[in-house]
Amino acid sequence: MNPRMAISAIGGVQLDRSISDLEHKLRVEMAAAFRIAHHLGWNVDTLNHITLRIPGTETFLMNPLGLGWDEITASALLTVDFDRNILSHSGVRVAPAGFNFHSGILKERPDLNSVMHVHEDAGTVISATTDGLKVFDQGGCRLHDEVGYHDFEGLANQEDEVPRILQDLGHRHTLLMRNHGLLSVGASVGESFGWMRTLIDACTIQERVLATGAAFRTIPEETQIRTKAQMGGNRGNGPREDHSWQYWLRLAERLDPSFAT
Repeated sequence: MNPRMAISAIGGVQLDRSISDLEHKLRVEMAAAFRIAHHLGWNVDTLNHITLRIPGTETFLMNPLGLGWDEITASALLTVDFDRNILSHSGVRVAPAGFNFHSGILKERPDLNSVMHVHEDAGTVISATTDGLKVFDQGGCRLHDEVGYHDFEGLANQEDEVPRILQDLGHRHTLLMRNHGLLSVGASVGESFGWMRTLIDACTIQERVLATGAAFRTIPEETQIRTKAQMGGNRGNGPREDHSWQYWLRLAERLDPSFAT
């Protein structure tokens, strides 16, 4: 069977059309992101989304309504346009709230190609605190000036909320959606995954530090700035996505290579 026309073993989600080699590559990487995120415990149900623009088109990839993140395959991902038309499959739907703000960000921000949103536990806990994220460790320094805050307005299925999400995100790569969850963006799925991993790690550390009940010490802002600059220097002229992304792709293959079908 041609892998570009494969049928998902879950729910009979069938790709209705042939696709380019580029789209096939993007589908495989995006399916890997879903599987790894599930493996890491970021999502345990059919809710939440990862989206990825198909370069040179007015379309993007998105998970269909009803599949768990551990069930996603490359061929199960939907190709959707900004008018909510599903161009790749028949008899499937997208979640209204997820489509609303994912498509809104991608449409208004051509510099961004990927959006990830999760309700991971530690991130949701920190999103509900008054002070928001605090930086306690070296890894969290990467998030200096990279975290925005968006107040909870109910289900994010109203178009008029999108401009407020974009304003609160601003130039940053992550967003704490208060009393809700986490959002990250990037030029690739690897980059949005990397920012989400950094944010979740920082939220997890903060939750654990606060749970000790002991007096705590955060990293001073000037040290955060210097450490973040050092991290950028270590990347040299490499790609914008997280350097470990190729590792995560290899891990997805070791866990269950069916994601690529």
